[in-house]
Amino acid sequence: MNYLGVDYGRKRVGLSFAEGELGIAVPLPAIVNQQAGSVFEKIGQLAKERRIGELVIGYPLHMDGRKGKRTDEVDEFIRGLEKRLNLKVHRVDERLSTSKVESDFKAMGRKVSKKSGEIDSSAATLILQDFLEQNQLTQDFPELGFDDE
Repeated sequence: MNYLGVDYGRKRVGLSFAEGELGIAVPLPAIVNQQAGSVFEKIGQLAKERRIGELVIGYPLHMDGRKGKRTDEVDEFIRGLEKRLNLKVHRVDERLSTSKVESDFKAMGRKVSKKSGEIDSSAATLILQDFLEQNQLTQDFPELGFDDE
């Protein structure tokens, strides 16, 4: 099964891809400065081209685990995707994913413009990789009972 990772943002939507059997997420170019309809269209196109079976979307919970305005926005985005695409959507806790990516780039001495979408797609890659690893743990140790939603 192929997966598409998504880090939703109002200005940029980070994307990543993984073949489930390999279990390794890789970044894809972000969708930058697009209207909502064209974002859905581009994700639909990617899903078709890469034979995506499921979507994995970063879910922006507060540090204490509560939902907020951003989770409402992501829920609305997910409803839009579900309406247009017939794919299962997994929500994955994305707390600190962007901060981690920015910290990693800084540690490597890389300066990356936020406008490029590279940070967003790297965050989508972290989110998707977390999902893949949780899925593998669930398969290897079903008694742990991880749940993605």
